[in-house]
Amino acid sequence: MKLTWWKILSMLLLGFAVIGGFLIPVPAKPIVNESIRNLYYHVPMWFAMMALMSISTYYSILYLRNNKLENDIEAKSFGAVGMTMGLLGLITGAIWANYTWGKPWSNDIKQILAAIGLLIYAAYFILRSSIEDIDKRARVGAVYNIFAYAMLYPTLFIIPRMYESLHPGGEGNPALNSKDSDPVMRMVFGLAAIGWILLGYWISTLRVRVEKIKDKNLL
Repeated sequence: MKLTWWKILSMLLLGFAVIGGFLIPVPAKPIVNESIRNLYYHVPMWFAMMALMSISTYYSILYLRNNKLENDIEAKSFGAVGMTMGLLGLITGAIWANYTWGKPWSNDIKQILAAIGLLIYAAYFILRSSIEDIDKRARVGAVYNIFAYAMLYPTLFIIPRMYESLHPGGEGNPALNSKDSDPVMRMVFGLAAIGWILLGYWISTLRVRVEKIKDKNLL
């Protein structure tokens, strides 16, 4: 395995995010207190998920244009890692909620819609496993993948903004804006987001290689 510059950068950024995330002082804010450090892990997971899902959708569009099974494998691989990042985002969010809201699941609008978005994407993999014909599976999967990606925007970004939420910005919880964080914290957060995205991309490329090895016709 060749360590290119971006792989090394990913390890350095995540190492800094972990060490700095636990050691660098953070603003003392009510309710969130020291749990605000989860910002370096919870939110970047969702950033990584969206980046990987975007790449997955790009490969699905490519497949529909050229019918190359290689693109279908890439779409599936990036989607699978993106789904994993989303699940980790949901889990880290539940851990954070347990400390700030008193329980891991409060039926908050953002929690519910995030779960719905992931379930819609989970159906992509269930649908694929139910179709035996390779070409038909790839085509149907590509179409559904585009639909699932489009549904992420209303479930994660549009509808939640229309309702009051326990998440930052809602009543009873401070928003993590420029007044509630500091330049150092925002810097660590930005570097952590880049690091998680690069790690997700790295893992996805490894999955693509494994899938191609399984199908010798694509080597």
